Amino acid sequence: MKPMFKRLFAAAAITVLAAGCAAPRKNVDYTAFKSSRPRSIVVLPPLNESPEVKATYSMLSQVTYPLAESGYYVLPVALVDETFKQNGLTTPGDIHQVAPAKLREIFGADAALYITVSKYGTSYMVINSVTAVTASAKLVDLKTGATLWSGSASATDDQGNSGGGLIGALVAAAVKQVLNNVTEAGHKVAGVTSTRLLSAGHPGSILFGPRSPRYETD
Repeated sequence: MKPMFKRLFAAAAITVLAAGCAAPRKNVDYTAFKSSRPRSIVVLPPLNESPEVKATYSMLSQVTYPLAESGYYVLPVALVDETFKQNGLTTPGDIHQVAPAKLREIFGADAALYITVSKYGTSYMVINSVTAVTASAKLVDLKTGATLWSGSASATDDQGNSGGGLIGALVAAAVKQVLNNVTEAGHKVAGVTSTRLLSAGHPGSILFGPRSPRYETD
């Protein structure tokens, strides 16, 4: 049994595989995006359509990095969230209903990012458990209210069955379930999803922002 457990824990040490990526969208119309060319983005707390209460803030905490790497100034998400709370807006549903012009008046940003998390969490099966996160987003011009871009992405930590027969698969599933609970696998997978969703430079992605050396080359 010892060699089998070594294989199981070695497999479990791999945090997230590059699986579950949504197919890239082609022939995206970037006319409005190129006309607007936003420099700053305010990210609204994501809508959560999953049963996992952690989904909103898990995703929100990880969106700044890919947007900044893509060349945009992102208003500090914690400050934005607190500003909404101080003004009596405590749920993403209410926040997403605020008019674009009002968001621009409050935050002075060029664009707002609206995110919806449709899947977040771990599904347990007899011989496996899979943690998956799926999210969609749209970027809206706060001057005109026009949608500049929209996209979606997914990620999972599904490693499949690495062998060992039925007993090995059952043990692997049990080990993975424990590790997912201890390490909050959903948060790590959400990080992969946010990177796929909000990184520039691939088909169907947002365009590079003014802080990127690749600005206006896409």
